[in-house]
Amino acid sequence: MLEEVLVTLATAGGTAVVQAAGTQAWDGLRARVARLLSRGDGERERVELERLDSTASALQASASAGAEQVRLRQEVAWQTRFESLLEGVAGAEREHAAAELRALVQEHTASGAVSAGDHGVAVGGSVDVRADHGSVAALRMGDVTLGNPPLPGPPQG
Repeated sequence: MLEEVLVTLATAGGTAVVQAAGTQAWDGLRARVARLLSRGDGERERVELERLDSTASALQASASAGAEQVRLRQEVAWQTRFESLLEGVAGAEREHAAAELRALVQEHTASGAVSAGDHGVAVGGSVDVRADHGSVAALRMGDVTLGNPPLPGPPQG
């Protein structure tokens, strides 16, 4: 079983793959992920590239209905791939693989890539939302009615 810090790293790796799909960062991240997971085996690298392409296609095809479920499934699938990699090696080789994955995640995160699912708001920085003088403030809000609610009981009139 992996240490919690490595599970967290694998989770971040899965998220990075999904967030990069369809962006300018995709080609570079795709190549690095395939190299990392194949550990120098050319045939395995080809298989990993096909898996990554399949992920990008699935995410692109789900742009409307069920997009969040597809994103979550893909994130978990890549998290599992990274966990398997880290579980499959020990000692210095595990430390090296973890360092490569950490660098990949940090570089992707440093590029400012942010993502949100349907009806979500993605922010790549600080957000300050304020309401003054009895008003309402939010990034996203459903039906809102301002004012005093009617008093209970029979209608006044």
